[in-house]
Amino acid sequence: MKNLKKIGLSALAGSLAITSASAAEYSVTGDAIINYVSKDTNYASAESLTGTGMHSQMDLYFNASGELDNGWTVSFFQGVDTTAAWSNSSSQATLGMGSLGTLQFNAVAGSKANGIDDVTPFAFDEAWGTSTDRPDFFGSSTMSGSIDYRIPAQEMMGATVNASFTYDPAADEGQAGERAANISNNTGTAYTLQIAHESGVEIGGGIENVDGDTEDEESATAYIKYAFGPISVGYQESYQNTMNHGRDLEAEMMGIAYTAGDLTISWSEQTLTTVETAAAAAVESELEAIQAAYTMGAMTISASLAETSNAAATAGQSLDHNELQVSFAF
Repeated sequence: MKNLKKIGLSALAGSLAITSASAAEYSVTGDAIINYVSKDTNYASAESLTGTGMHSQMDLYFNASGELDNGWTVSFFQGVDTTAAWSNSSSQATLGMGSLGTLQFNAVAGSKANGIDDVTPFAFDEAWGTSTDRPDFFGSSTMSGSIDYRIPAQEMMGATVNASFTYDPAADEGQAGERAANISNNTGTAYTLQIAHESGVEIGGGIENVDGDTEDEESATAYIKYAFGPISVGYQESYQNTMNHGRDLEAEMMGIAYTAGDLTISWSEQTLTTVETAAAAAVESELEAIQAAYTMGAMTISASLAETSNAAATAGQSLDHNELQVSFAF
């Protein structure tokens, strides 16, 4: 993306650059999106999910970075959704410590564990983005209001190894307000490990735990991906044990994508299973999606046809979601 403009925040220099008289400079990029959506469902009481609609939106991305006297780097990022009310969709502060690794504060999203919730290939968007049943639960409890430690990438025998540890003092609550504290006794931790080989094979996975007075939860995921020429394939499984509340979840995700020049086509199939209990039978919600995307310079045309059976963890319910999108990056 090309920068829209540079903003010199000289008025905030005192707070942003504590030991420096120079202003912090933010680069601003963005995109503009026009969407057409068609939905159809047989839900008995969900008429709002049936129909068509169009909308446009614009997203802005703010970045700032600098270097400390000891060679370490510091950077800030914030993504903003301006569709309706101005909202912070993603923001992180990152401290790069060279050979000591990286610390990243995840104010809103951005944790490494949440980043591997679904790594299967797609042309347009994650398949679950159009469904009521989301198998991307791994990492969601510690994705905001948390801090990551990420090791420096390790190179060995043609493989690149990355690992991370995440700590969240108030799991499932997100970041606290300014100079405030979360009202939570739930602490969360997450670990990830990823190994990518020069042959195109990548394996990885993670474990996430939430410990609290009233809520204990354990989640895990593992995946394998393989890229060869224009084709990439991926398979992933996840589970969540809610221990003393709710129902356990299991997820299976797979996908394949083919890229020829500026055109990418993908197929995805995902299953979210709400595990059987003494009071309720197991329900498998199955999602299948076919997507395509074509890029012409700064413009991308994308389409998705998706169908969910046993939607909303209810046997016999279905949801069809068709979408056409034109996006512009600046």
